[in-house]
Amino acid sequence: MDKLQIQLTAILNLLNIKIFRVLLFLIIGIVMYSAMYSNVKPEKLNLELFSVAEQTIRSPITIEDKESTEKSRREAVEQVKDVYSVKKEYTQNRVDLVTSIFDSVNEVNDEAEEKINQKKKDALDNNEAEDTAAKEPTTNEKLAALKTKLTESETRSLSDQVFITLLQSANEELAVAKDLTVTAINKVMDSRIPADQVENAKKRLEEELKYTSLNSDLKDAVIEMGRYAVVQNEFYDSDATEELRQQAMDGVEPVRILEGQILVDEGQLISRDIYKKLQLVGLLESENSYKPFIGLAMIVSLILFAFYFIFNEMENADKKQKYLLIFSIIFITSILLMKLVSIFEEFEYSEVGYIFPAAMGAMLIKILINERLALFQTVVLAISGTIIFNEGITGTLNVTVGIYILASGLAAILFLQKQNQRSKILQAGLFVSVINLIIIVSNIFLRNSQYSGMEYGFYLIAAFLSGITSAVLTIGLLPFFEAGFGILSTLRMIELSNPNHPLLRKILTEAPGTYHHSVMVANLSEAACESIGANGLLARVGCYYHDIGKTKRPQFFIENQINMDNPHDKLPALTSKNIIIAHATDGAEMLRKHRMPKEIIDIAEQHHGTTLLKFFYHKAKQNGHDVKEEDFRYPGPKPQTKESAVIGIADSVEAAVRSLAHPTHEQIETLVRNIIADRLQDGQLGECDITLKELDTVADTLCETLKGIFHSRIEYPEMNKQKVKQA
Repeated sequence: MDKLQIQLTAILNLLNIKIFRVLLFLIIGIVMYSAMYSNVKPEKLNLELFSVAEQTIRSPITIEDKESTEKSRREAVEQVKDVYSVKKEYTQNRVDLVTSIFDSVNEVNDEAEEKINQKKKDALDNNEAEDTAAKEPTTNEKLAALKTKLTESETRSLSDQVFITLLQSANEELAVAKDLTVTAINKVMDSRIPADQVENAKKRLEEELKYTSLNSDLKDAVIEMGRYAVVQNEFYDSDATEELRQQAMDGVEPVRILEGQILVDEGQLISRDIYKKLQLVGLLESENSYKPFIGLAMIVSLILFAFYFIFNEMENADKKQKYLLIFSIIFITSILLMKLVSIFEEFEYSEVGYIFPAAMGAMLIKILINERLALFQTVVLAISGTIIFNEGITGTLNVTVGIYILASGLAAILFLQKQNQRSKILQAGLFVSVINLIIIVSNIFLRNSQYSGMEYGFYLIAAFLSGITSAVLTIGLLPFFEAGFGILSTLRMIELSNPNHPLLRKILTEAPGTYHHSVMVANLSEAACESIGANGLLARVGCYYHDIGKTKRPQFFIENQINMDNPHDKLPALTSKNIIIAHATDGAEMLRKHRMPKEIIDIAEQHHGTTLLKFFYHKAKQNGHDVKEEDFRYPGPKPQTKESAVIGIADSVEAAVRSLAHPTHEQIETLVRNIIADRLQDGQLGECDITLKELDTVADTLCETLKGIFHSRIEYPEMNKQKVKQA
């Protein structure tokens, strides 16, 4: 054990150097990364095209099949028909064209008649008697005049016979022909006329005009005009077509290969399409993806950063390195144990993660260090468990096991919050088992899965084993950590408070008055420490041993002087001073020899601080000795913790109150506050972090406790009779 202590001390000294702390963090990171490496490594399958699959293969990830998505989009675009729109204005344009031809014919006829009338008038005015009929414009002249009023397209597209027939027709006939033609054009062009249906539309117009009452020549003329007027009115709309195609493309959902989707069934031929999918999800040997490893490195780095931050913020510098090493050992042990348990997953025990003793690390760290680190360790283990126990599931993270580990650790921490006896650890294990079972059953119900009675039995056994194993391992490992690191845990303090401890039996048998005094001080100190949030149990146990040094010379201390003279009455003040002061250093030395925890040794050394032995100092001065005040002070050191400060105050208070014959409540309160004030004025509380407000709380608590101890008693008749007899 001595060699182990030396080695641990050497390691702790190394951890004071920054580079060695960084090295420890790197070791933790390497262990975590190595434990989870194989679980994030993409599965590679040696499969060949057109071979037969030997097993059912599922996709390990969710990924978009871009090639299939693009194919689906192309198919959607191909299904979109071209959009053709009807130009409604074309109907009116062609009607206006035909109307303008008729109007032009009417204009030519009107102009010709006007010229004839004008010539007749001129002849009458000149008394001429020429033959006016010879002077009328010829048909050709009218045709030429008409063509000047029409466009080149009209004159080229329509025959001269059409124009001649129109010019030779009467106005009434032209009006009827115009109405019939316009009506027919409107009727035919009111429907869609694509390019390949123009001729059919022209024929429909012929049918409309064929059975009219017009004479044959005029009918032929208007049919030719109508055929000329009917044109294509339905045209390809590129903008509308492109918009529909885009909508069709946008409406196609990306083709995804979902996590857990079956890519190929056992015995199925691996086609090109299946082979591409296997390649896409990274299941072929030709595919090398470094992303999972980078992701794992990022998670581990984040955990290490949080780990470093938590320890860097710890206030107790003396214990920081010790806690760092303890945490590292427990954490690494938990990770390795988790990896060891996960090996059984390869034998198709996919639910083996439920057997892992998830609460072990949380309970050890809660008891040995603090609750904050226990919570941190539980969260990190839960994250690690989701990766390490991912065998037999689709994807990388087994969230169910992660929740299970998290719930187990939290349950243990909560149960042990105020229950720290060894017997309570086993109860905590049972409590964790119940929580484990609830988590498992709730998960089964959430999945709405169907399980057999044997499977339910396995889950019951797994939940029970996880909780009980955690408790058993915690109980088994605690003594090694406590002994190896010299940790004063709650359990260790409870053991030290056992009256059968050799040192306590020594006090009881050799200095019974000191033992009684220590118990009284313990009662006072524990209540006072708990009132200000300090460690009441540490104060109690420290009080039991704080005066162990008095067992060297028990008769020189007043509480042990029963039916005997005070030996100090016959000793010089300087000698008495040395004997009294020595009990603090002697006690610390005895505690060191018995390998007592440092906290207990510190209390024995510090409970008197550097206070002055006033009685012997004044006695020496009265005897005419030239003495200095510092020669009659305890060597110290002054109290460094709240517990040491409170014990020092309670020690003085108990001794002072015991010296009073019949202490009243007012006397007790005055005495307590005077002692605290004296300690403050003497500077005895300047090196610990106790505040004035806390000192006031301590004073109130001490007064209440002492009032309960020294309450007034009823004098019974027997007691009165005895007093009369004694008188």
